Amino acid sequence: MRTTVSQIAREAGVSPATVDRVLNDRDGVRPRTREIVLQVARKLGYFGPQEAGDNAIKVRLDFILPAGSNSFIRTLRKNLLEESLARDDVAATIHEIEGFDPDRLSAKLGDLRGRTDAVGLVALDHPQVREAINDLAKSGVRIGTLVSDIPTVDKVGYVGVDNRAAGRLAGLLLGRFLPPGQHKVAVFIGSLAYRGHEEREMGFRSILSEEFPEMRIAGTAEVSDDRDRAYQETMRFLDRGDITGIYNIGSGNQGIARALREARMERQMVFIGHDLTDATRLMLLDRTMDAVIDQNPRVEAREIVRLLASSVKGSMEPEYLPRLQVVFKENIPIQ
Repeated sequence: MRTTVSQIAREAGVSPATVDRVLNDRDGVRPRTREIVLQVARKLGYFGPQEAGDNAIKVRLDFILPAGSNSFIRTLRKNLLEESLARDDVAATIHEIEGFDPDRLSAKLGDLRGRTDAVGLVALDHPQVREAINDLAKSGVRIGTLVSDIPTVDKVGYVGVDNRAAGRLAGLLLGRFLPPGQHKVAVFIGSLAYRGHEEREMGFRSILSEEFPEMRIAGTAEVSDDRDRAYQETMRFLDRGDITGIYNIGSGNQGIARALREARMERQMVFIGHDLTDATRLMLLDRTMDAVIDQNPRVEAREIVRLLASSVKGSMEPEYLPRLQVVFKENIPIQ
């Protein structure tokens, strides 16, 4: 069966229209995107059978990510694909789990038994998921956790920032940005099923207790990285009229920003969040957000591919903890 444009688009993380432009050699596509689409098309056999030299045995890598509108995860997916395609010794497949619940995630891990050499995943810290990871590891598949760690599973390493330190950094920024006096702040959480989000909250609470006792958490809202839910919860906090700061641990920044703008509170509220994306970049530029604590998805993609491929080949690479970077309007990196 001939490979379709839709299949290439899905694998490359672009639109079918972009694939069509590339395959028909039309303008309007960036060179790197064009290269990725052509690499994916070759891999899927769009141009016919590959030459014998292309059929060398490669390390089979599978990555499991949550589906949805999370801008950081979309960028991470793109970077994982780019880093994998840039190497001639690996063949990568990316799986997205709708709802990203323990049942579906565990089932996907079970399905990969005997079909892959290594798995990198953004994982929920749940007993069922831990059991599925350990079962897959016992079958000989190398496991690497990405972005959010699960310390107790059988894995070759974790690639991601120190999330507790990230939470402490957010607390420090809020404490220094707000004027002296009593303050109440709202905390937004993607999901406590992510250990990384739980660790950020722990770090945030610890530094408030140690260094900013005059700041109190007015409430927390678990928004499941849903921007509409984040908008509703922000409006609920604003209606109370007693908060002066917001810390968003996960995604949903666009929903918070929308509520602040509608209430004309974007310049009065100190708003700290995570991950420099196209959306948060604009929020920094118009001062809706005051600071973004960034982790570099390109570096994380490169390091998880390196870690897993090396482990399959029999060499042990050290875990890599990307450094945290605070981005303000004045130091937004050039794209």
